[in-house]
Amino acid sequence: PLEGVVRLIEPIGFTKVSALGVEEQRVWVIANFTSPREQWQRLGDAYRVEAHFILWHKKNVLQIPSSSLFRYQNDWSVFIIENGQAKRQAVTIGQRNGLITQIVSGLKEGQSVINHPSNLVEDGVSVKKRSL
Repeated sequence: PLEGVVRLIEPIGFTKVSALGVEEQRVWVIANFTSPREQWQRLGDAYRVEAHFILWHKKNVLQIPSSSLFRYQNDWSVFIIENGQAKRQAVTIGQRNGLITQIVSGLKEGQSVINHPSNLVEDGVSVKKRSL
């Protein structure tokens, strides 16, 4: 893989219809390569590339699926499983990317959270842990 640094993100996006007929929202991003020239010199003008952008990175971060989170009285919360029961637990969140959210406080490593809690889950209801 080639590495680079984002120089410019265009301020206005555009809509394009994919080959499957799906409307996609896109924006132009211009990056400067930081990889050695030999690794990228074969690329030509208007070549299409697939890129992954790392916006934030930190080691040893406690993270959970974003779908485990919900709002309760203006705070972020999750349901943890404790002694076979769901327990609402307030948490403080940090960075998030839509799929995964950093937990700054309120949870400990190893605690089980309920992913996609339905409206049937409430504080004290009996639950059974299941793995996928």
